[in-house]
Amino acid sequence: MGIILWIVFGTLSGSVARLLMPGPDRLGFFGTVLVGVAGALAGGVLGSMTGGGGVSGFDFRSLLMAIIGSMAVLISYRAYSMRAMA
Repeated sequence: MGIILWIVFGTLSGSVARLLMPGPDRLGFFGTVLVGVAGALAGGVLGSMTGGGGVSGFDFRSLLMAIIGSMAVLISYRAYSMRAMA
């Protein structure tokens, strides 16, 4: 059941991050899920490093950290893809 929750959480956080940061991305559904899951991992690491404590479970704080992490992953993806195109 854990992998299904990661996919749902990744879809939710990746979708919100893409809504907050519209752009020319052609990621599709699986790309959005990957951005969300990577963002959730990055958000958890950032939360632990800043003293926010360990985030576990599905609550507002973990969703917020996952969205912030997803936005950071999306910024990194856009920077890399723009550099690769030039």
